[in-house]
Amino acid sequence: MKPVIAIDGPAGAGKSTVSKLIAKELGLSYLDTGAMYRCLAFKSLAAGYSVEDGEAAAALMEDLHISFGVGEPQPVYINGEDVTALIRTPEIGEAASALSQFTPVRQKLVALQQELVGEGGVILEGRDVTTVVAPNATLKVYLTASLEERAKRRQLEFIGKGMEAGFQDVRNQIEQRDHRDINRDDSPLKVADDAVVVESADRTPEEVAAKIIGHLKAKLQ
Repeated sequence: MKPVIAIDGPAGAGKSTVSKLIAKELGLSYLDTGAMYRCLAFKSLAAGYSVEDGEAAAALMEDLHISFGVGEPQPVYINGEDVTALIRTPEIGEAASALSQFTPVRQKLVALQQELVGEGGVILEGRDVTTVVAPNATLKVYLTASLEERAKRRQLEFIGKGMEAGFQDVRNQIEQRDHRDINRDDSPLKVADDAVVVESADRTPEEVAAKIIGHLKAKLQ
């Protein structure tokens, strides 16, 4: 079976960038689990639901087909509609984080994610992929960096997309998201017992990717 690499970690640690580099280097499929929560949040808000209504959001999954394309940024589709840019706003990010606390939402998306990684040859990243989605992954990584470093990165990301983003606002959003992710009842963000902890601060994405690939090679040997 082809390897599965699972990367967990808090918002802004660099999971997406590093995962894409590794996918390209090793010829793996890339699965952004966070984008799936964003897709559901997007449709939930469009339907007029509150981010506190997890049951209603989860029910939307019955008619929701999420798929990914190839490219940079990776195209994301909902029922064939390209929503790549629409789901990457701060508003959708906050809504996705809020909805991810609800067990019905997580159950629906985790089942879909496990189906997508079932045959291997995948690198997936999120906040529960090493502990819940892919507990038997070939390599588990917890990618982290300080709150200040992560806020700087996320601010630059927003500015690069033409969005207004004050540092303190971005920092507060990430801090709140960290709190929700770590303290939620269902599948909280944590370091898996057999995960390798990798610090991304003071390293380029290429250096972090190389380090993780090194861990994978050691694991396979």
